[in-house]
Amino acid sequence: MAVEVLSTADGREKTALSRRHAATWFAARTAGEEIPIGRADPPNAPARPAKPELRDPRDVPRRRPGSPEGRNALLHAIAHIELNAVDLHWDIIPRFAHVPMPIGFYDDWVKAADEESKHFNLVCDALEANGSHYGALPAHAGMWRAAADTVDDFMGRLAVVPMVLEARGLDVTPGMIEIFRKAGDEGALAALEVIYAEEVGHVAYGSKWFHFLCGRHDIDPKEAFHDLVRRYFHGPLKPPFNEEKRAEAGLAPDFYWPLVEQNAR
Repeated sequence: MAVEVLSTADGREKTALSRRHAATWFAARTAGEEIPIGRADPPNAPARPAKPELRDPRDVPRRRPGSPEGRNALLHAIAHIELNAVDLHWDIIPRFAHVPMPIGFYDDWVKAADEESKHFNLVCDALEANGSHYGALPAHAGMWRAAADTVDDFMGRLAVVPMVLEARGLDVTPGMIEIFRKAGDEGALAALEVIYAEEVGHVAYGSKWFHFLCGRHDIDPKEAFHDLVRRYFHGPLKPPFNEEKRAEAGLAPDFYWPLVEQNAR
């Protein structure tokens, strides 16, 4: 299931398949039926459509969100993030299938992938309502870097993807919601409010299973998190932080504040 999603290029097709597989998984779980956790080789990078053109982050044009074009550029960037999140959440299942995990681990990441699929489609709908579409603009080529860097490190993947990158989404989404509220863009506003409400759970899944693995190996979660983020995340963490939502997701301030540049305090 996971590899089939990762091997599908078109964003709408990928997310439709993702949602079908998630529905199959949860229908079986509700019925008390077992879907075996097998083994499969995920691709090194997920299939991608011909558009958007992927560029170095320095070469992606920046547009101010005060204009309709700038807001569409922001929505396009969000859609790209959400599509990568779909693949990241499906990738963690086959990538580390050799590590025995409770069934709840699979419940969480299938649910997260399903929700990211919904988010991608909501943002694409908002883009299309504004006369644009996903693929109309160039996009960030580095979105898969965290997955590539942690391809052999299960705890590193949990530390960097949900506990750093998705936690960053909790920090910046309120400001984006305000941009679209001021612009009166109801479609984009509704999409972002759904994303903001559901992303807390994805960060929480990362924190939960990171702590689970730390307990299994009898290691200190905070020290392990700091070591892994310094190893795999490129650059310091940057405030301001949404401390309330981070706490709701199980991230205490002493996990992330020590990773901030001293002069940023």
